[in-house]
Amino acid sequence: MLKKTNKSWLILSMSLMTMEGIAQQMKLQYPIAKKIDTVDDYHGTRIPDPYRWLEDDHSAETKAWVDAENKVTQDYLSTIPFRADIKKRLEELWNYPKTGAPVKHGNYYYFFKNDGLQNQAALYRSATPGGTPEVFIDPNKLSAAGTTALGNLSFSKDGKYAAYLIAKAGSDWQEGYVMDVATRQLLSDKLEWIKFSGLSWRGNGFYYSRYDKPDEQGKLSKKNEFQKVYYHKIGTTQDQDELIYVDKDHPLRSAGVSVTEDERFLILSTSEGTSGKELWYRDLQNPAQTSFSLLVKGFEHEPSVIDNDGGSLLVSTNHHAPNYKIVLIDPAHPAEENWKTIVPEKKEALQNVGNAGGKLFVSYLKDASTRVFQYDYKGKLEQDIKLPGIGSATGFDGKKEDQELFYTYTSYVTPTTIYKYDIKQGKSTLYSKAEVKFNPDDYETKQVFFTSKDGTKVPMFLSSKKGLKNNGNNPVLIYGYGGFNIPQTPGFSVSNLYFMEQGGTYAVVALRGGSEYGEAWHQAGMKEKKQNVFDDFIGAAEYLVKTKYTNPSKIAIRGGSNGGLLVGACMTQRPDLFKVALPAVGVMDMLRFQKFTIGWAWATEYGSSDHAADFKYLIKYSPLHNLKAGVSYPATMVTTADHDDRVVPAHSFKFAATLQASHAGPNPVLIRVETQAGHGAGKPTSKLIDEATDIWAFTMYNLGMKK
Repeated sequence: MLKKTNKSWLILSMSLMTMEGIAQQMKLQYPIAKKIDTVDDYHGTRIPDPYRWLEDDHSAETKAWVDAENKVTQDYLSTIPFRADIKKRLEELWNYPKTGAPVKHGNYYYFFKNDGLQNQAALYRSATPGGTPEVFIDPNKLSAAGTTALGNLSFSKDGKYAAYLIAKAGSDWQEGYVMDVATRQLLSDKLEWIKFSGLSWRGNGFYYSRYDKPDEQGKLSKKNEFQKVYYHKIGTTQDQDELIYVDKDHPLRSAGVSVTEDERFLILSTSEGTSGKELWYRDLQNPAQTSFSLLVKGFEHEPSVIDNDGGSLLVSTNHHAPNYKIVLIDPAHPAEENWKTIVPEKKEALQNVGNAGGKLFVSYLKDASTRVFQYDYKGKLEQDIKLPGIGSATGFDGKKEDQELFYTYTSYVTPTTIYKYDIKQGKSTLYSKAEVKFNPDDYETKQVFFTSKDGTKVPMFLSSKKGLKNNGNNPVLIYGYGGFNIPQTPGFSVSNLYFMEQGGTYAVVALRGGSEYGEAWHQAGMKEKKQNVFDDFIGAAEYLVKTKYTNPSKIAIRGGSNGGLLVGACMTQRPDLFKVALPAVGVMDMLRFQKFTIGWAWATEYGSSDHAADFKYLIKYSPLHNLKAGVSYPATMVTTADHDDRVVPAHSFKFAATLQASHAGPNPVLIRVETQAGHGAGKPTSKLIDEATDIWAFTMYNLGMKK
């Protein structure tokens, strides 16, 4: 009788828990999103797209849906009791001076600095390193809300002029301006409709890339085609700019031009997507060469010109070298059999080559941590630059006459530190150190390796307070990206520090698809092999559960852009493994991404549903198309922004609408749509803090963490 009573109480208890979950779910009344009868035929397979109307970001219906969704989200977040405390602590952590490494141009050293809670970092200059600074450009004065950000910045060879780009409200569209360095006065020059462009000076002007002016209705979503390269002469109007290059036969190729430091060679780089380049050149000392000549045929590899050594060009390439090498190419005889190897391929993957003081600074990754070596232009190794630990170092660039440079070092528990490097002596000295209101000695980062589904060994960084016990109940946030040849290397974040302060572990996985182990690692996570990336991420969570770091009810996952796709795919494939999912600005519709803005360029990474063979694997993992009715999904907060013209917000809109219609469990599934913001670059500090507050409040509340 007693056993029967206990069983009855157990059943009653479970029923009450279920009812409590249903009641919680019922409190969240999601906006009704209408369904329309839109069906596409993909190579004989009919795929419905009932929320196609949400692709129109200008429609009154879409705006009303967004407003209603934001209200539900903010109403939910407002009930979290410790949300205000989170914001207060984040403001305290964020409020410290953030200074960039100085770089010399002309008679001044230029550097970026944010006093603490400024929305945008301002550009300063001083006559000497560490000397009395003055403001050179302050983007905070360009918009009341701090939503205008500086983009690329380039100084003329003589240091008399600065050309710079600005972006408004997070859009990829940029405007260009020119400033007189001595007087800090803007010239009359104004350039528009610039996107994905550098600024490269030659003489009294510079090269840049732009598109034709789009129509107002489609400027944030219409496919970008026919990128053109122009030369702008100081003091002229944009309609007088000289057209340098356009490919009228290939509308979906991108193009950019750069000039070697001595202004001898003009280098044209073209691509058909995010992978693979073709290089062309003009020797400007040769008056007979009036057009570009082919240097390296595309588009199978990743060649990049570093500098010229007299009449020859130093090029980094992964041609017959998956981990990259540096070669010297004579433009008059550019065939591969004539290349001279300067720095051969190594076991570690080469990531970047800088040059300063007539030296090459070659950065490699060893298990996703930076190592830097100094070579001369003939390939002689001169220095192994010692770094403080497992972290990331950047900034090894300058001019040939420079005798010193400044580089930055950071890790997951080390705020950005700047070092001064004497090129001749090969010696680093501390220049400045960020002072954040925490004790770094209380924290640690461990690197572990786990085995993925197919037997591949994958590295992961685990950062937390020291002394954390493997009790199987620790809250963990797992972050990943896994694509486009982009590595995940250690970097400091006060937002992530906050989570660690609360007892959380911040885990970063070096997934396949990145460049951590060279081009082979990248290709193992591309196209038909993309599932490897998701398997790696799922494998990371399973490892943390198996080794008793945590359990599924304590795991949150986060990623942005391609990482948003990662989170969307993993939460649909293994909803049982994660408690919280945070997909940000994600590529969620893998069948239509190529139809918007620059999405066509990602086909080199993903493939395209326009091709039958690619459709077969894309449909298997596309987050939007793998949500199933009646499934209990993790507590989810999708984040996007109204001015995201990189991954248009329609991806997130359609995914959120489908998720809310499909989801059957007690967890909240929300979408947070930021206004006057884009894909992430240039987002003002105030918006960063607000977003971080909401993300950590949502995450901690649903992981059962107590402030």
